[in-house]
Amino acid sequence: MINLEWFRTFKTIYETGSLTSAANKLYISQPGVSLHLNSLEAHVGNKLFDRGTRKMLPTEHGKMLYNSVVDEIKKLETIERHFSRNCHANKTGISIGMCFETFQFVLEPYISKLPFNLISKFGDYFDMLNDLDKGLLDFVITPQKDDALNILFTPFSKERIIVIAGSENDVSEFSDILISNGKDCEDWLNKQQWFGTTGDMEHLRNFWVQNFNKRPDFKPNFIVPNMSSIIRCISGREGFAVVPDFLCRKQIENGDIQIVWEGNKPLENTLYFAQRKKTIYTEELKVLQDIFTKELKNGI
Repeated sequence: MINLEWFRTFKTIYETGSLTSAANKLYISQPGVSLHLNSLEAHVGNKLFDRGTRKMLPTEHGKMLYNSVVDEIKKLETIERHFSRNCHANKTGISIGMCFETFQFVLEPYISKLPFNLISKFGDYFDMLNDLDKGLLDFVITPQKDDALNILFTPFSKERIIVIAGSENDVSEFSDILISNGKDCEDWLNKQQWFGTTGDMEHLRNFWVQNFNKRPDFKPNFIVPNMSSIIRCISGREGFAVVPDFLCRKQIENGDIQIVWEGNKPLENTLYFAQRKKTIYTEELKVLQDIFTKELKNGI
């Protein structure tokens, strides 16, 4: 299926005469512009530009395509501007990516008061950073970095991955094991009733590798949609899970959940604000950064 952004990128290359100028105008990376152009050329089956000494020169097919789509693209851009308007004033619209739990825990209470329109995406961090580099997202909260030259990563907090249990679980035996020699920690934990998520259980796996040098030998007893569901399921009840500490801070303070173990080798992830180095949304992103910095106070 064709991506309509390819046509916008094609039109901008045609009008600016270079990949670099098009990237600057669209606020995406030059590799992202090249990817859009290559994808469009592959789709239409013809070369659309020749590289001149100073600029991109449209081929005959390129000229024909431009004349065919330019008016329609302008109409779509007009429609886009019209439907991005608030009933009282124009509002900027930005797209962000993060894990669902981070969105729900941190940003959800602020959504209705944001001074701009917002589109949220959840999924794999690699995919979201790739979309950020291409200009499909404007801002990502991520514990992962890559080497994209177009993206600025700013560390702002840490999350510690911990073993938790519901308040009805008796963990005194495990505490005694830790005090004695700790050799039976894994056996005891394997016997408990565990909760996991339908997605990749990365936190559980990484915690086990960090502390036992192996993957867990068990499968969770209960699989639920996400980590927020786990917190709700075991609060004030029974059940074990491995989660980031900030997700259950309130339940721990209220006594509904207890910290069982932080590990012999604590597992911590640094959280980053990720954005393109060139952006027109500096003010909007500052609003989001202030919210996350306030709510995730475990700074670095």
